[in-house]
Amino acid sequence: MAIFTNRRKENVEGNFYVDSTCIDCETCMILAPEVFKEDGDASSVYNQPSDEQNKIRALQALVACPTHSIGLVENLPETKQVRESFPILIEDSVYYNGYHSEKSFGAASYFIKRENGNILVDSPRYAAGLAEKIKSLGGVKYIFLTHKDDIADQDKYAEYFGAKRIFHEEDFNRHLPSAEIPIQGQEIFRIDEDVKIIPVPGHTKGHTVLLYRDKFLFTGDHLAYSPVKQHLHAFRNACWYSWEKQIESMKRLAEFNFEWVLPGHGRRYNADYPTMRESIGKCIEWMGKK
Repeated sequence: MAIFTNRRKENVEGNFYVDSTCIDCETCMILAPEVFKEDGDASSVYNQPSDEQNKIRALQALVACPTHSIGLVENLPETKQVRESFPILIEDSVYYNGYHSEKSFGAASYFIKRENGNILVDSPRYAAGLAEKIKSLGGVKYIFLTHKDDIADQDKYAEYFGAKRIFHEEDFNRHLPSAEIPIQGQEIFRIDEDVKIIPVPGHTKGHTVLLYRDKFLFTGDHLAYSPVKQHLHAFRNACWYSWEKQIESMKRLAEFNFEWVLPGHGRRYNADYPTMRESIGKCIEWMGKK
């Protein structure tokens, strides 16, 4: 829980504030950019919410914050409603889980509701309320983990739902030494016709992405949108295996159609197929220059 006496001096006066435990994961800036911004090596409140919509977004950031670094001077009655709103529908049957975990440095996770078995994409921190809400949506058959950085509390969700974990064996480590459904090699792995898992080594050796209905691409730490560059990009300073391999993986990914990029870290992106292809082309060109 955030502590008012530890609030950062960069915060403007008002009800919302960020304290000194912030790890600069950008979760709050992604969810409520009208309220939070980066100031030094952490986030701060630069505008208090000006309307109801901004207040709800700021409260979503408060709930999602992996280190509980966002606080309120005075409690708001809407907080309980916001907590219960997760997972939040993005489009069709795809949801954003919130409840980011410090174990994954604040990475986002997602939920896919589908007739042949629901999928948890990467792991949020374990929260009983979130687990119950997901249970009400049909539970979880598979837990797909993009890579070894963002596994968070997957073991607790696997036990709670009796779910099978899907994970590339190249990323097995002491935190996740095996999976019920291991992925091997570089071939596309299919759960069903509507779900393709594509190996994209680069960020880590065993990184994979999930393409759902040729529309939603869940990218982990492989690909995100940069509002500064105004195109898709990769994280050069957080490439733990091979930048050259990641460029090759990005070229492979450019052969697929998708309209949504849903990353673990960084901004989401939604565009039609031609615009998406253009953006990923700019990304590959930029990567080759770094």
